[in-house]
Amino acid sequence: MIQNPGFLLTVLAFVAVIGPLVFVHELGHYLVGRWCGVKAEAFSIGFGPELFAWVDRRGTRWRVAALPLGGYVRFKGDMNAASMTDPAWLEMSAGDRAESFPAKPLWQRAAIVAAGPAINFLFAILIIATFAFVHGESRTPAVAGIVEQGSAADAAGIKVGDRILSFNGRTMDTYTDMVMYTRIRPGEPVDVAIERNGQRLEVRTKIGAVMEDDGFGQKFRVGRLGIGAGEPVVERVSLLRAPIVAVERTGQIVRTMVETLGQIVSGGRSVKELGGPLKIAQVSGQAATLGLESFIFFVALISINLGFINLLPIPMLDGGHLLFYGIEAVQRRPVSPQAQEWAYRSGLAVLMAMMLLVTFNDLSSFGLWQSLSGLIG
Repeated sequence: MIQNPGFLLTVLAFVAVIGPLVFVHELGHYLVGRWCGVKAEAFSIGFGPELFAWVDRRGTRWRVAALPLGGYVRFKGDMNAASMTDPAWLEMSAGDRAESFPAKPLWQRAAIVAAGPAINFLFAILIIATFAFVHGESRTPAVAGIVEQGSAADAAGIKVGDRILSFNGRTMDTYTDMVMYTRIRPGEPVDVAIERNGQRLEVRTKIGAVMEDDGFGQKFRVGRLGIGAGEPVVERVSLLRAPIVAVERTGQIVRTMVETLGQIVSGGRSVKELGGPLKIAQVSGQAATLGLESFIFFVALISINLGFINLLPIPMLDGGHLLFYGIEAVQRRPVSPQAQEWAYRSGLAVLMAMMLLVTFNDLSSFGLWQSLSGLIG
């Protein structure tokens, strides 16, 4: 078992992950805002008490706060850090209104909001592209090199040498595609299309479920079909193809996130699997113990996660703002201030409930509740 990191390394690793990613996210908003001629009044990394700050020559207050769990850019015309429009912007002078956020065309406001999640995805793509260029791309064929005796694949009659064509209609190009598909579907039925001796066959089985240890004492349930890879194939990746590989890999990760979230919403997966800042901090420390490359790849994964979460259509998040802009585009007028206020209040309640849930899950995964029940008992 890999040794768990100490408290200090965990805290430092967490700050090293979250701090730069929050900065990158908010920098996306800031840069596109400047390009659109909007004045940024404040650029904050973190929330809560201000640790230090300075004002640049454009009048933007750059601040670092005590709680590094997020950040914001407050543009002229914003009422607060959630980018709610200040009704007083209409009373500004013509010059001030011209550089305020609410005065900009719909497409510019949407571009400014979308820039945050977009730059998180681009940041991750840059990292993954670099890894692909340096280490190559795994292109091991989706061929059964090994079939474990007694496994789901064995029960379905899959044999060594069979080429796996698809799972439930989804094409399997590589062995990695197979692993990513089955891993998040323990216990689910699957129709498998295979090619054997030039003939196409269809078999049906149920993906097996096994408990795995992450090396740090945490156990989790994953799906496994019981098919081992054949001879590994790693192809060199040119500088021009590296971004394409990175985009494809990022798309796979996002699709897995969407499918996993759908399983939680539909009840197919427990909400206990949702993690929050405490879990990210723990895994940040663990990734740091595995070396620089593992840590950097973990940063890429969290960057994708941050971009994805911010695109959820929840008011207070970037996705909620984009939803309002979509409605505005359809009805050709902004959503009423009353409806926006109601939506923001509801969105805040949803986010607070989610934070409480994931924090509860994090503390449960640390064994806190078991320890407390032992003390009480």
